[in-house]
Amino acid sequence: MKDWIQAFRLRTLPLALASIGMGAFLAAYYGVFKWEVFALCALTTILLQILSNLANDYGDAIHGADSQHREGPKRAVQSGVISSAAMRRALIIFAFLAFISGVTLLWVSFGGIGKVFWIFIGLGIMAIAAAITYTAGAKPYGYIGLGDVSVFIFFGVVAVLGSYFLYGQQMDLILLLPATGMGLLSVGVLNVNNIRDIESDHLAGKNSIPVRIGREKAVVYHRFLLVSAVLVTTCYVFINYKAPTQFLFLLSIPLFVLNMRAVKTKVQAKDLDPYLKQLALSILLFVVLFGVGLLI
Repeated sequence: MKDWIQAFRLRTLPLALASIGMGAFLAAYYGVFKWEVFALCALTTILLQILSNLANDYGDAIHGADSQHREGPKRAVQSGVISSAAMRRALIIFAFLAFISGVTLLWVSFGGIGKVFWIFIGLGIMAIAAAITYTAGAKPYGYIGLGDVSVFIFFGVVAVLGSYFLYGQQMDLILLLPATGMGLLSVGVLNVNNIRDIESDHLAGKNSIPVRIGREKAVVYHRFLLVSAVLVTTCYVFINYKAPTQFLFLLSIPLFVLNMRAVKTKVQAKDLDPYLKQLALSILLFVVLFGVGLLI
């Protein structure tokens, strides 16, 4: 059980919850929040994140990214504590659970089956497929540098706008600003991970963005992601300004500065690894402060 819990990579859950948390706070701000929808959103998101983590463990092991050259935390399949067959069964189980949870979420949100229901079913299937094929499958898209695009779409646009729509079946294009901010921050977490694994990924033929552009430019890219996320979120607040408390989220900036400095100076994988969790928790605080600032 301990090995499975480690394979779940629970430290990645704050980022997943932050994404749907942004949608929930926006729903509360616009007066359409529902607790039952939030609970099912959270459950579905957690299941999808665990599915993605397990698929990543399995895919990197079979494609060679998790090898003796990798300096980050050891993975379950690569280290042999969980067999490939057992991991494949776990992928099927979590894909099924995520699908059932998602269907329940849609039923509760829409009150039945209609055109929009099937559109969201399609999005859910795409999310499950994206979680699995990031590093697993014959042609994993994470190995050609498209992971950043997928994370931006599913942790930003889909997670924030999609979850917001589930509350009140309404949409406003201005919400693209906080959704974009959330997507950029989420890509930042992936970028830290890829910078940490840049050497082993290069040897395994996993051409992530840092592998393609080099560590120095990847550090600049990281700054762009975090700074741009804060700027677009600030633009949203300026457009919807009502009170100074809406800028509470800016209190999290020092934590992002700390992360940017660590990405630049921590060249050893073991030294950089803690800043993955640090950034995920910083993003969660960013979202909480953003939401509280809107609501008080």
